Amino acid sequence: MANHNHFEYQAAPIATPLHSSRETFQDYDPEEYWEEPGYASLPPVQQRIVIMFVALVVVIPLTIYLLSRLTVDNDVVTRPVAPIAAAAVVPEPVNPGPGTGGGATSGQLSPVFTREIRHWEENILNWSAQYDLDPNLTAIIMQVESCGDPNAVSSAGAQGLFQVMPFHFTSGENMQDPDTNARRGLNYFTEGLRMTNGNVGLSYAGYNGGHGTAAKNQSVWPNETQRYYTWTTGIYADIQAGLTESPTLQRWLQAGGSVLCQQAANRLGLSG
Repeated sequence: MANHNHFEYQAAPIATPLHSSRETFQDYDPEEYWEEPGYASLPPVQQRIVIMFVALVVVIPLTIYLLSRLTVDNDVVTRPVAPIAAAAVVPEPVNPGPGTGGGATSGQLSPVFTREIRHWEENILNWSAQYDLDPNLTAIIMQVESCGDPNAVSSAGAQGLFQVMPFHFTSGENMQDPDTNARRGLNYFTEGLRMTNGNVGLSYAGYNGGHGTAAKNQSVWPNETQRYYTWTTGIYADIQAGLTESPTLQRWLQAGGSVLCQQAANRLGLSG
């Protein structure tokens, strides 16, 4: 669930008020202010009042603003092990249904997925049935997160098939156990579906960047979340169109996803 540092879509350019704000803060020199004529001549009590006034009116609000711009949503779920290049924005796919888990639309796994994902087909069908999910939604997460590598670990510590961050597990749980990892990952994904009334795209964005991030305007999403949105919704749109091969998935592989899949194939003994 990804900066797992829990994988990496491209939408509108992201504004950069943070940069200008930080420059403004860095250009502010407190020592220079206190050397202005008149301040040193004030009585000590009035000097303290001036200091408190500046702190309340200038320094504290400015600090709060900067911190708010630097804060990263703590619900970040995942990031791919391999770097993924930007992709074109695709239309939002049709929502799978109003059910708690989105509603299973087929009960079958699309043939578009790589062999590493199809290795887990029976498990994917079982896990998806438990959450009333279209199994293709589940398979897309696994595809983009780990390409089916149960032992995948990202640089941020995201774990397993669904690249779930450690803080989503309870004490004593085996984070890389497939069933445990799937349960924690799908709990988070279906929570996003409930929060967005079944919006697949926003739920995928929330899986990568946190539900708080997904609730914001797409133009301010991190680049990684925008790319993640494009890859996942693009693959799902290809599946909904009845394609037997996903152009979006092929672009994902070419952009770096093949590295994940080769690692998964080696771990699963599928090489050759």
